[in-house]
Amino acid sequence: MTKKEIVRVISEELGLTQQQTKEVVQRTFDSIVEMLVREGRVELRNFGVFEVKLRAARSARNPKTSQQVHVPEKYVVSFKPGKEMEQRVQNLSEQPGRPAWLDPDYEPEGSPPQPTADSTEHPARSTHSQNLKSAREADHPNRPTGDWA
Repeated sequence: MTKKEIVRVISEELGLTQQQTKEVVQRTFDSIVEMLVREGRVELRNFGVFEVKLRAARSARNPKTSQQVHVPEKYVVSFKPGKEMEQRVQNLSEQPGRPAWLDPDYEPEGSPPQPTADSTEHPARSTHSQNLKSAREADHPNRPTGDWA
């Protein structure tokens, strides 16, 4: 679900214009980000907790060259869902008419076939991530991609 879809649903439920709803939704998101920067933690009862944490420096491997690279420490946002959200997500498998994306055999329309176990392609050189990116772009051709950090 995108922000645009959230705005559409809320505006229909509340009888507001999409422009009014978009402004409220955006200000809500901006406030959450601002409080994270200022206080390091945002707790929304019955939803969850956003928290800024320091990820330690580590050593990683460049998948293209297999060279070891140093990844410096950085701040990241973590999210811990509230009890109600956690319970509802856990109960998804028990609900009748559950979403198709929960089924193990689900493949979105237009997605390329996934490599099979007996494929001659080496797993380290798999194009699986490229296939997933292509599928996302096919589903949402106007969605911007890239690192938003």
